[in-house]
Amino acid sequence: MPNVLNIDKKIAIIGSLAEGSSIRSIERITGVHRDTIMRLGVKVGQGCTAIMDAKMRDLSCTRLEIDELWGFVGKKDRNVKMGDSMEVGSVWTFCAIDAETKLVPAFKVGDRDAKTTTEFVQDVANRMRNRVQISTDGMKKYVDAMEKAFGNDVDYAQIVKVYGNEQLNPNNRYSPSEVISSEKRIYTGRPNVDLISTSYVERLNATTRLHMRRLTRLTLAFSKKRENFAAAVGLHFAYYNFVKRHNTLRCTPAMAAGVSGSMWTIADLVEAAA
Repeated sequence: MPNVLNIDKKIAIIGSLAEGSSIRSIERITGVHRDTIMRLGVKVGQGCTAIMDAKMRDLSCTRLEIDELWGFVGKKDRNVKMGDSMEVGSVWTFCAIDAETKLVPAFKVGDRDAKTTTEFVQDVANRMRNRVQISTDGMKKYVDAMEKAFGNDVDYAQIVKVYGNEQLNPNNRYSPSEVISSEKRIYTGRPNVDLISTSYVERLNATTRLHMRRLTRLTLAFSKKRENFAAAVGLHFAYYNFVKRHNTLRCTPAMAAGVSGSMWTIADLVEAAA
């Protein structure tokens, strides 16, 4: 059980999880059973989600980028059968990033539907102190969600990208498709056209896949429960905001945004999430 582990073991396990190590590899390194590692990861991850919810309030972000990241629980959609749990199949992680401080003020795990999109955008709106410019991809559900959450008090635009079809070439099977065109569409307010972009949040997606074994491409690592997946997401974004030093900023995103006055350690994160 997690409560019988000494603090050094807990720090080693959580640090390894946050850096993208698999549960079985951590088991081999630390000698702690994988079930104990899983329970500790879920407990700390849920605590990290609570930390994020409490601290990401009254933020002075001015330019946000929003995107959604695909993953799956249990099995991919093509393998889901009648009678399977409603938890299995595709799961989406919605996240926002402040383009200036690289802070992730909010995230939400759920389906890629209107309900989850609306709840996530409303959560983002509730955390902002001032008017903000927001850029998203071309998903139509964002338009209604922005109107419900912000009304006219937002500068909102989409960047719609068209990708080429390279699947006919087997050599490009695992390569991203080439962007052949993009269009910027303004929906609300007067956003700065030059700053309509999703580059930062797309880079964040790459960082998330690197540090979350459940989202790493072409591996056997995946969550069997949505609860575990959501806890892993909470751990990742708390680690990203409070512990991981951003090379460009030379501090953590939380420090750059004024949310934290110092750089946290893994021990600080484990203690706060307890």
